[in-house]
Amino acid sequence: MAETTLVLGLGNTVMADDGVGPRVIGVLEQRGGLPEGVALLDGGTLGLDLLPRLEGVGRLIIVDAVEAGLPPGSLVRLTGDEVPLALETKVSPHQMGLKDLLAVARLVGQLPPEIILLGIQPACIEMDTELSAEVSARLPDLVATVRQELGL
Repeated sequence: MAETTLVLGLGNTVMADDGVGPRVIGVLEQRGGLPEGVALLDGGTLGLDLLPRLEGVGRLIIVDAVEAGLPPGSLVRLTGDEVPLALETKVSPHQMGLKDLLAVARLVGQLPPEIILLGIQPACIEMDTELSAEVSARLPDLVATVRQELGL
């Protein structure tokens, strides 16, 4: 079986900028043209329920809002051990689920060898179905960054 890349969009779409991950997945699904061996998954706010989806994944690209202390709309790329550290400063409760997911995946031998977190600094994490102006303006750049990671 060919090594699989999973692009996992995380976030809550009714919490403004926290919903950026699922929005990126939606844009990628609409655009299509992904290489063979690439799977897209809107993980929403699921945590440990995503564990079965990591089986056989060689490369995990997580797309999420990330609190990095940067100006709103700033893009962030983290890899390897930087990923769990970034989850220490939570934007949303689902990030605790992601931290647990990665820890359990490591324990059961399902942690993908390569993990990349592509994030964006949120401006607003309040009840709203729309992205903030800052994050909305950078959404195409975040999508382009994911496509670049996929070699497109």
